[in-house]
Amino acid sequence: MSIIKDFLLQLTLMAIPIFVYFIFITERIKSHRNRTMIMSVFWGLSILLCMSFPINFGQNARLDLRIIPLLFGTLYGGFWPGVFLAGLVLLYRLYFGIGIGFYNTALVLLFSLPVLLLYQKSFTSAKKDKRVKLAAGLSFYYCVLGIAIFIVLRGFSLENLRVQSIHLLYAVAGTWLFILLYETIREIHQLRSEVQNAEKLRVISELTSVFAHEIRNPMQVTRGFLQLLDTHELPDDKKEYIKISIEELDRANEIINDFLSLGKPTHAHNERVDVGYQLERVVNIIRSFGLTHNVHIKSDILENCWTYANPQKLNQSFINILKNAIESMPNGGLVWVGCSFTEENIKITIKDQGIGMTKKQLDRLGSPFYSLKEKGTGLGMMVSYQIIHSFKGEMKVNSEKGIGTEFIILLPRIL
Repeated sequence: MSIIKDFLLQLTLMAIPIFVYFIFITERIKSHRNRTMIMSVFWGLSILLCMSFPINFGQNARLDLRIIPLLFGTLYGGFWPGVFLAGLVLLYRLYFGIGIGFYNTALVLLFSLPVLLLYQKSFTSAKKDKRVKLAAGLSFYYCVLGIAIFIVLRGFSLENLRVQSIHLLYAVAGTWLFILLYETIREIHQLRSEVQNAEKLRVISELTSVFAHEIRNPMQVTRGFLQLLDTHELPDDKKEYIKISIEELDRANEIINDFLSLGKPTHAHNERVDVGYQLERVVNIIRSFGLTHNVHIKSDILENCWTYANPQKLNQSFINILKNAIESMPNGGLVWVGCSFTEENIKITIKDQGIGMTKKQLDRLGSPFYSLKEKGTGLGMMVSYQIIHSFKGEMKVNSEKGIGTEFIILLPRIL
């Protein structure tokens, strides 16, 4: 009965940080860096508690699940959280004294931590099922490595092998369970966020469909009369006022168009499209706009990048992103546009030398009414996200303040 309690205690020490993270931290702390720091502390506490209250199999047989918080911290946090947690394991094991156990821990960390860090990027970019398998595989590697070093240091013993085999099964099963739990809860949070955004879009589309027509009519009448008033006899200052008024009316009309785009279905009339050809067309269209901003566009676009999409909507999303890239460089610069493919995906890359964004700004990118431009509404980027997702694609954004921004669009490839 005591062993069962120890098993359950170890599992509880793993579950608490996960639930604390999703219930309290994700909702209140928006900064990714701060969330990572806090979770590193939580996983560190979990490691200390797991090592303080191990499962005892009689004399000299102590098992714990320190590998799971170490895995979580390294795979989800990255290099520094992984180093911090590995150092914590080593220092706390040193507290119990220098002996074979300490040497075993040190050697396992020495040979396992580089492997965990090597697979960290692959883990971050992988989907749910692959993440679960990858984490379970790394846990298996860690435990097998521990068994091998244990046998080298202490010699072969059937009793020790039995205990270590139980530890391996327990650790791998625990890793599989908690990674699956973590990914499932995270998926639920993402779905909830998408439902909230979808509800916002529904409300916006309903409002615009009701009011857009009625708003546009008086706007067009007003614009027409302003043009009639713009005669040669008017003083220059009044001509300037009329020009500004017409420009603002046109800008209001563009905002209404963006609103209407949110309410339009983007999945209709999809066809077999060469993404490279469409991207080349967009580059040629927008090249003159770039030259007026002293921005040059360099392209490396492959042919035969086929996917199912609506060409007009696809071009609209490319234009929105390219315009943002050009407008982000007030002093001019270069924009690199690329299109390549693998067996599964088409990869479109748009990279600028603009003002860049912070992590906080990146997290809000694509939200309605969020824009870094003085007169921007944020709806253009929101429409672009919606269009790419409707084609079963994915948009990733990498940015650094003062250096530039890179948009990576992945679309499913067809032959």
